[in-house]
Amino acid sequence: MSASAARTVLVTGGNRGIGLAIARAFEANGDRVAVTHRGSGAPHGIFGVCCDVTSTAEVDAAFASVEKELGPVEVLVANAGITEDTLLLRMSEESFQRVLDANLTGAYRVAKRATSGMLRARRGRMVFISSVVALVGSPGQANYASSKAGLIGLARSIARELGGRSITANVIAPGFIDTAMTADLTAARKAEVLANVPLGRYGSADEVAAAAVFLASPAAGYVTGAVLPVDGGIGMGI
Repeated sequence: MSASAARTVLVTGGNRGIGLAIARAFEANGDRVAVTHRGSGAPHGIFGVCCDVTSTAEVDAAFASVEKELGPVEVLVANAGITEDTLLLRMSEESFQRVLDANLTGAYRVAKRATSGMLRARRGRMVFISSVVALVGSPGQANYASSKAGLIGLARSIARELGGRSITANVIAPGFIDTAMTADLTAARKAEVLANVPLGRYGSADEVAAAAVFLASPAAGYVTGAVLPVDGGIGMGI
């Protein structure tokens, strides 16, 4: 991509795991990339801003910093999120609310803040990182699955609301991805998981990143309101 075509990309929670892979992929694409983190710092070579997406004030300040340093956000990847897994009978209201606030309301906060600049530019791309769990459910993840399912309704509402201004909103639903989180699973649990994946392997963070770059590209200019699974087939037909 030529420098003249470079865009400003903001990846929330882009300091590690899938978020970092997405940030690096956009960087390799020639874009100006910023990431949010919660105090751990940004990866080498990427502009970072400390931001907790549960705070509207911090979200606003983060965007202001990115806009000053790199220009208005043209591509937003809402990736920041948390898990607090436990069975429903043991799950407190506070735990349920915390996960929704970070994963779903946090995505609403950053999308809302990005919208004004995209409307002025009459173009923009929003990509929301959901999960196959949003579609199939998972024991012990009622809070997480609810938050990730909510992203689909959020993105599709944005797609209908802002499509007339050439702003697209899409969702990626990763399956079991090889990250630090899956590395902690027992061998028995890994075997159980992979038995249900038609491709018979974990996905890579780079494969999720490639989907994000595609959805933000001119090639996906007529794609909006879509849920793109990157899950090895585990959620097919849902």
